[in-house]
Amino acid sequence: MKKYSYISIAFVILIFGIWAVPKIVANFNQKQLMKFEEVPPFEFENQHSLLIGNSDYKNKVYVVEFFFTSCPTICPRMNENMVKVQNEFYGNPSFGIVSISIDPERDSPEVLKTYADEKGATLKNWNFLTGDKEEIYSFSNDGFKLYAGENKDVEGGFEHSGLFALIDKDGFIRSRTVMNGDIENPIKFYNGLDEKEIQWLKEDIKLLLKE
Repeated sequence: MKKYSYISIAFVILIFGIWAVPKIVANFNQKQLMKFEEVPPFEFENQHSLLIGNSDYKNKVYVVEFFFTSCPTICPRMNENMVKVQNEFYGNPSFGIVSISIDPERDSPEVLKTYADEKGATLKNWNFLTGDKEEIYSFSNDGFKLYAGENKDVEGGFEHSGLFALIDKDGFIRSRTVMNGDIENPIKFYNGLDEKEIQWLKEDIKLLLKE
C-alpha cells in the first residue's frame, strides 16, 4: 500500500509542476512597468475639428508622438511603425494613439485629416492634434521632456525626437527596464524608428491593457 501511496503522491506533484511552471514563468515575464510623471492637462483640436483632451483617453492605454506632416526625415518612418502598432490593437476600444503636430500653423485639421487618410490611420481612437504653438511646445518640452522646436537650419525647419511615450489607463507615462551590462535601467520612451523597440512597445501595451 505504501508503494502505491508514494506513486500517487509523486504523480500529483508531477502534474502540479507541469501546470504551475508555465504560470510562474508567465508571472515572471509580466514584470511591472516603471511609472513616471502624469501627463499634464491638454486640449487640442483633432483632424475632425473636435477638441480632444485627457478625458477622451481616460481608462485607455495610449501612445503619444510629436511630428509634423511636412517632415522630410523621420516622421514618415515613425508613422509607418505607428500604423503597425495600430494594426496590432485594432478594434480594441481601450487603446488609442495621439499624434501632435509641432507645426500647427500649417497643420490645420484639414491637412491632418488628409495626412491621416494617406498614412492609413483608421483607428477610431487615433487623433492627430493641432493647436496653439506655444502650448504644444510646452506640452512636449515641459510635459514630456521631449524636445520640440523650430530651427531654420535643419531640414524641414523643425526639430523633435523620434520617441513614443506609452501612457497607462490612469494617465501616467510608463516603460520597461532593460539591462545595460549588469545594470537595469528604465528606457522611459520607445524609439519610434527601431523595430526592436516597437516590438517592446507592443508587448508593454498588452501588459497595461491587463492592468
